[in-house]
Amino acid sequence: MNPVPADRFTFGLWTVGWRAADPFGDPARPAIDPVETVHRLAELGAYGVTFHDDDLVPSGAGEPERADRIKRFRAALDATGLTVPMATTNLFTHPVFKDGAFTASDRSVRRFALRKVMRNLDLAAELGAETYVFWGGREGSESDAAKDVRAALDRYREGLDVLASYVTDRGYRIRFAIEPKPNEPRGDILLPTIGHALAFITTLDHAGMVGLNPEVGHEQMAGLNVVHGVAQALWHGKLFHIDLNGQRGAKFDQDLVFGHGDLLSAFFLVDLLEHSGYDGPRHFDYKPARTEDVTGVWQSAAANMRTYLLLKERAAAFRADPRVQEALDVALSAELATPTLGEGETYASLFSDRSAYEDFDPEAAATRGCGHVRLNQLAIEHLMGER
Repeated sequence: MNPVPADRFTFGLWTVGWRAADPFGDPARPAIDPVETVHRLAELGAYGVTFHDDDLVPSGAGEPERADRIKRFRAALDATGLTVPMATTNLFTHPVFKDGAFTASDRSVRRFALRKVMRNLDLAAELGAETYVFWGGREGSESDAAKDVRAALDRYREGLDVLASYVTDRGYRIRFAIEPKPNEPRGDILLPTIGHALAFITTLDHAGMVGLNPEVGHEQMAGLNVVHGVAQALWHGKLFHIDLNGQRGAKFDQDLVFGHGDLLSAFFLVDLLEHSGYDGPRHFDYKPARTEDVTGVWQSAAANMRTYLLLKERAAAFRADPRVQEALDVALSAELATPTLGEGETYASLFSDRSAYEDFDPEAAATRGCGHVRLNQLAIEHLMGER
């Protein structure tokens, strides 16, 4: 079961390129040249590679170095056939962003952040990116006294409106995707969940070009059901991109290999993506464990793709199983798609239908089991390869 570009698997330069530094330890691995990353990912069967501006060109690099790094990166893309479906901006590493980027209290920092994004939007468009992700890792606070959240949201909206106008005026074929996260590195991050981001998008001048980039671990850090969240993003037509990884409960952002956390949730997420019509990249935003050497980096990259393909295979078998179809019928799953009011019915019609209330026996209806445990067990058996 080998990945191929048609599977649309993508990785960020910051994922396989993570040097395994953490708040308690220095880097455990050497830096990897982005050109090497492109070639290695192509050998593994990936479809594309993504990047922050600083992943490709270190902050503070002069124009000659910047031009050379971009030239070498483009040559590697041309040689391997890898694409750049998505790009983003690092607005969190440099100390200048310690109080935020678009929502920094310091107006000059906000203006610098906008220029930094605009510069990388030009490069993203040049490399063919169709999605531009905004993760507001520093947009937040540690103290409720520090910021008027309403004013911060005004500035957040202003920033995205300005950048959307820039993209539109330049004629770039780029959509924006907000990536929610509840906390870390800030104590509390603005737009912490899918629901918060969906509500925020409705206030934007260019709401139609702004969607979501949910991340598995970020929703699970908040104790939420990522499958439900992604389903709602799909329902709104706002799933523009997705970050896949593993997470074990509501703790720090672990960025494990996809499936190496809540495996049953990963199974249902793959099932949703594969049967919902989502045709975007399957992007792995994970970090190779600090315990691994460079060989382990590429083994872990391959593990993400293999796990996804295995889950895709198991999900297809689950859906094709007659016993699953029977269990779905018992659960009245298909009936949920039937409107509660029939065609042409109004609330007045409901009042005149005695079977809806007067003749309805709630005690009898309450005795009927739904069979959800059996459905879940069948999913587990397929996941374990028993079926």
